[in-house]
Amino acid sequence: MAWELTIEEKDLEDNAPSMENDDAGNSFSPLRHSRSNSFEADELNPPAPKSRRVTVEDVADEGEVVDDGEVVGGGGRYFKQCSDGGWALREGKTEFERYRKYKEGMAAREEWGLAEWLVKSLGQTRTDEFLKLPIKVDELPHGATWSCKKISIQGNKTDEKGEPLHEDVELWMRNPVECIKDLIGNPLFKDQMVYTPARAYTDSAGLHRVIDDMWTADWWCDMQKKVPEGATIAPIILATDKTSLSQFRGDKTAYPVQTSARATVLIGYLPSGKLDCFTPDERSLANYRLFHHCMSLLLQPLVAAGEDGVEMVCADALIRRVYPILAAYVADFPEQCLVACCKENRCPKCVVAADERGDPLDSPMRDPAVIKGILEKRKTGHHPAEFEEFGLRTVYAPFWANLPHSNIFLAFTPDLLHQLHKGIFKDHLVKWCLDIVGEEEMDARFKAMPDYPSLRHFKKGISMVKQWTGTEHKEMQRVFVGLLAGAVPSQVLVVARALLDFSYYAQLRVHSTESLNGLESALAIFHANKDVLQQLDIRDHFNIPKLHQLSHYVQSILLFGATDGFNSELPECLHIDFAKEAYRASNKRDYEEQMALWLQRQEAVFLRGSYLNWLLEQSQSAPTNFTRDRGYDSDSDSEMEGPDTVPTPAYPQRSVQHLVTAHGASMFLPALKLFLRNHIPHAIITPGLQDRFDVFRQVVITAPPNPLISESPRQWRVRATPEVLPGRGRKPGSPAKFDMALTSNGIQPRTLEGMRVGQVRVIFTLPRQFGTYSRALAYIEWFTPLREPDRSSGLHQLSRSTRRLHRNAAVIHVDEIARPCHLIPRMGQAVDRGWTSANVYESASDFYLNSFIDLDTFCMSAID
Repeated sequence: MAWELTIEEKDLEDNAPSMENDDAGNSFSPLRHSRSNSFEADELNPPAPKSRRVTVEDVADEGEVVDDGEVVGGGGRYFKQCSDGGWALREGKTEFERYRKYKEGMAAREEWGLAEWLVKSLGQTRTDEFLKLPIKVDELPHGATWSCKKISIQGNKTDEKGEPLHEDVELWMRNPVECIKDLIGNPLFKDQMVYTPARAYTDSAGLHRVIDDMWTADWWCDMQKKVPEGATIAPIILATDKTSLSQFRGDKTAYPVQTSARATVLIGYLPSGKLDCFTPDERSLANYRLFHHCMSLLLQPLVAAGEDGVEMVCADALIRRVYPILAAYVADFPEQCLVACCKENRCPKCVVAADERGDPLDSPMRDPAVIKGILEKRKTGHHPAEFEEFGLRTVYAPFWANLPHSNIFLAFTPDLLHQLHKGIFKDHLVKWCLDIVGEEEMDARFKAMPDYPSLRHFKKGISMVKQWTGTEHKEMQRVFVGLLAGAVPSQVLVVARALLDFSYYAQLRVHSTESLNGLESALAIFHANKDVLQQLDIRDHFNIPKLHQLSHYVQSILLFGATDGFNSELPECLHIDFAKEAYRASNKRDYEEQMALWLQRQEAVFLRGSYLNWLLEQSQSAPTNFTRDRGYDSDSDSEMEGPDTVPTPAYPQRSVQHLVTAHGASMFLPALKLFLRNHIPHAIITPGLQDRFDVFRQVVITAPPNPLISESPRQWRVRATPEVLPGRGRKPGSPAKFDMALTSNGIQPRTLEGMRVGQVRVIFTLPRQFGTYSRALAYIEWFTPLREPDRSSGLHQLSRSTRRLHRNAAVIHVDEIARPCHLIPRMGQAVDRGWTSANVYESASDFYLNSFIDLDTFCMSAID
């Protein structure tokens, strides 16, 4: 249960309670069990492997959206309670139970549904008109109440009378403790709540520790010892990020503060005035001081609550004494420096010298008490040497100074979006490599990249992309190492591989000693080889703030858990809800007040809708079979639930000649004959040109979740679709898509060992003349076994396998296909300009297995 409070340039986000509600102590907690489906089995029809489900589907190959929501369960965890905490004092009533007494005059659910839609869809003026109707949305219970505090700022400029100029600004805020009460007492979060920390292990002896959510990391365990026995800690995650509200004018801004995703609650809008009452040379410092003053006002209730605790009704209807304590702070680098009261040429976490940030040093962390003492000395007229040494600013009253049990400098968490995806990768690594390779060659390599389900193809290269987002950065990373091979010196390739390794390790949702060692090793390899960029006159120095921040990742993960809970992508996405949508609903005048009212109404309708759903669940007396595996049932043996569920083939009754010409299955008949001899040895009929086969577009593979990556079952597609020529009029054609796949005869593999790569060209079923054989088949063309990884790129090399001057092909069961894979052609120093995404698999002869195509493949190749 970690509460994330975000600030949209004042946005408090509350990362709702995390983890299963398991009893702490030396208890065993099984993870989700996998389920598998297979085709019907008989004596000649052996069952499919039971660790994954493979089906053929006749669905159109529409726009592909990356779905990284994949989870692989299995095994169990052992938990050791850190210390006594989370004690219940007595029973209480949740907000929903108290809601029963409320009479709002909306008896009909249909009436409520209309009201909910209108409030969410209308602008401010229309909403005000609608609310004059009998449905009184403004009378509904809602979250913590908003209030406005006027702040008068005296500048250092004077008017014509010599009087100091003033500027009045507004701070819109609500009590963060009340917001935490709303969150911790919401019955919707009951199954996700954890009230006491524990250490998690994969073995009963406690030798192999794993860290994922905050309650399994060190900070919470350490903090539990500092509060009274039995106390419940509510870790607060603050997030701030100033955002522009108007699309075409830059003078409309908001500075939100949040707490997390329907567990994320906005607690304030910081003022973002121009401060024209100050001279330009003083305006920046005045903004620093205004920020800290407003944050102090906003977070003041956390001081007493963090020291003495507050009784709160929790989601399980039990009352606990809760200590809300600032644990983590999500912000980009400039805002981290703003919060830390330091200059932007310094690290906001440690005291490394400004000109040593590019070196792999282990500098001491900043100490809140020490920094506070230095600032107090400076305020009283002293000039301590550490003030300049630590790069501080004259902000004498930082908002974090009096927050109990908090260390603001440790609280700054890794920022995958700005530090890795946009910063190290796009702003630095890509630029370095472009300087070496050149734009034309780099674009040609991206254009020639083979297709893969869900992979974005940069059809025009990357030099023409004007608007970059985190999505584009991630898509480039998926192919960047293999794309560079041959185009840059080997040592530069080692640098690129090291930074991409670091990025992928950092994205894991569960960490172990091995993954944390992988992070440190990748960073060490980068530092050991980075000098090549200076030798090539690409860089003069490496005093790069975002590069230095990587040195703090392992410490942050050990303290607070996996980085996915602290990524600034979430606060930036919430700008749409907390700022941009709220602003658009206003009349653009005095918009802060209207934005607060709009958000209050949104919370009210959400709370009402959630209550009605909760009430419906409470009224159902019969128990409901419910699994958390999103329908992934380990006891199901067959994808076919009845005789009518057999999918209709996309291409029924296709001739052998069609498979040879349209699918390129030149060895189809010899491969099928060999398959029949091995699997149906008593078959009388020999396949020939006269036979026809039902052919499918793709194989869909569903596998158990991989806990390192996600909590959802993994699903992949392997396509085998021939070229479609352009139709009449404007109907476009589409190139052939014969995907590469990893095959395995065993259970879903965890590593690449024993795996073989092949290109799937036909997915089909046997016609009836060959007997009853219900398992679908695939015609596949083999590649050579994976060779040892290349020393520079770290990628396995392979090439097409041939036999007697023909491609080595076979017919296999589709359930032997473990998952799709992606190959990148060895392009050499200059890529063949005749290669395209559509023809490169046929044109190239040597390839790399792309281990960066997704996190799952990366784990298979990098983590034992």
